[in-house]
Amino acid sequence: MNVDPNLTKYLIKAKISTDGVVEKPDVVGAIFGQTEGLLGDELDLRDLQKGGKIGRIEVEIDSKKGRTEGYALIPSGLDQVESSILAAALETIDRIGPCKAKVEVETLEDVRQEKRKKVIERAEQLYKKMTDSGKSVSESIIATVREGVEKAEIITYGEDHLPAGPAVKDSDSIIVVEGRSDIINLLRYGIKNTIAVQGTSIPKTVQKLSRERTVTVFLDGDRGGDLILKEMLQVAEVDFVARAPPGTEVEELTYKQIVKALRYKTPVEQYLSMRGMTEELKAVNERNNTSEKKNAEAMKNAPEKKEFKKEHKPQEKIQKPEIEVTTAEVETVQEDEIVEEDEGVLRFNDPRSIQKRLTSLTEEKITEIYDEEGKTLGSFPVAEAVDKIEAVSGAHSIITGGVISQRLVDIAYKSGIKNIYGVKIGNITKKPQELRVVAWDHTS
Repeated sequence: MNVDPNLTKYLIKAKISTDGVVEKPDVVGAIFGQTEGLLGDELDLRDLQKGGKIGRIEVEIDSKKGRTEGYALIPSGLDQVESSILAAALETIDRIGPCKAKVEVETLEDVRQEKRKKVIERAEQLYKKMTDSGKSVSESIIATVREGVEKAEIITYGEDHLPAGPAVKDSDSIIVVEGRSDIINLLRYGIKNTIAVQGTSIPKTVQKLSRERTVTVFLDGDRGGDLILKEMLQVAEVDFVARAPPGTEVEELTYKQIVKALRYKTPVEQYLSMRGMTEELKAVNERNNTSEKKNAEAMKNAPEKKEFKKEHKPQEKIQKPEIEVTTAEVETVQEDEIVEEDEGVLRFNDPRSIQKRLTSLTEEKITEIYDEEGKTLGSFPVAEAVDKIEAVSGAHSIITGGVISQRLVDIAYKSGIKNIYGVKIGNITKKPQELRVVAWDHTS
């Protein structure tokens, strides 16, 4: 049923039924004729229609079995009260044409409300479309700018033209990863001392850097990561191993995952021992022993006033405020402080006594635990010592032939130990003030 599109406010819908057959003009005539004069001049239907207050009356009827039924629709531009009065007046019609009739107003509908509903629905659609479009454009711009900055920061380093972060040229410590995508992801979070090997074959550039810098290999959490580590151990020197969670790659990691992996990186000997990589561990230990023997010989022939310098083991920097990094206090010992040793007793106030024992323990890869008087309470392989310290009662000091790690520091402090002596110091980020950590460097 068509309704006058020019209606303004309300739509009166009246149900019509007659006892005989009538036609549309009969219905319209009855509406105008039987309401004429009923509501006064102000609400006369003919005048209202001429003045545009009432729209065209639409009638839809159907005759069956000698009866006629249908509807009449009257668009109204009057206010609510006037439209209600007009609707009520329609129900006074009792004849249409020659037939008895009944008129009943079924609805008085606020057309503007329906329009408002349609406007709201359409506005919501337009707004959603607009915000989705704006969001995608915004994200696209951000991603484009970020990617441009990250890619601009990547440099080509060394004779092998390897992708690297800009800090790799000057940093004392480097992070070795597999590919360019790993470099980009680490740059996204401010880690710039990175270099990629671009496959399992380790380039000469990385081999050379490994002999000059502190090296952390940051591996993917899959079989490919193991292959790269094995290749690195054959041709290069590795200090620490960091690992992505199982089944993930470095290029996929979030900032939190990267921080966690680098914070808990493991000294290479400890990593190999934990993973049962005995052949690789044996090769690393043999190489370390050979290097230490050469350095010990060089120290023997060195001038007497030479200083033992502390080993410089810078930490990979994560430039984010959430991470609190405290540089560990590491003491150095000079030869002019060393006095002659009395045989039979390990004296902790005599650096030479400690250093002599340390050289022996380093060659044997042993960690020893002592009481306050210098008596040995326990002697364990380096890989097992951390797990056995807590079981030793009366412990006062430790001399280790391995790396002084954060885990060793934590367990020692928990066990009431006051001193730790070693050759190398690992990635220590926290050290209690009550614990003394002393490192000799045999590589000077």
